[in-house]
Amino acid sequence: QVRLVESGGGSVQAGGSLRLSCAVSGNTYSSYCMGWFRQAPGKEREGVATIRTGIGSTYYADSVKGRFTISQDNAKNTVSLQMNSLRPEDTAMYYCAYRGAYYCDILTPLSYDSWGQGTQVTVSS
Repeated sequence: QVRLVESGGGSVQAGGSLRLSCAVSGNTYSSYCMGWFRQAPGKEREGVATIRTGIGSTYYADSVKGRFTISQDNAKNTVSLQMNSLRPEDTAMYYCAYRGAYYCDILTPLSYDSWGQGTQVTVSS
């Protein structure tokens, strides 16, 4: 079983930055996919970014390319999401998720096996 715990959410004005972190523990594969997703009230959960741990290859949704950066810290078993130039439409609950598979360029929530509890990000105009 894989356990994920997010941290780092908060409130910021448009144009600001936030950094989210996800601590990973439990029975993971030696190399696996980690994703960040978000869900705004009344909307479906959508994928934001993914990373294949070890290799470090990344994949982003078009809506966040150039603004968000996903990264890993293997020593600390954490995956982070640096969010810059935040917009009000980025407001959502953000979740990290684990996918025990080789192919990571996928942003479909159903393809991920384990989820964190979420952390709220609010961007005001």
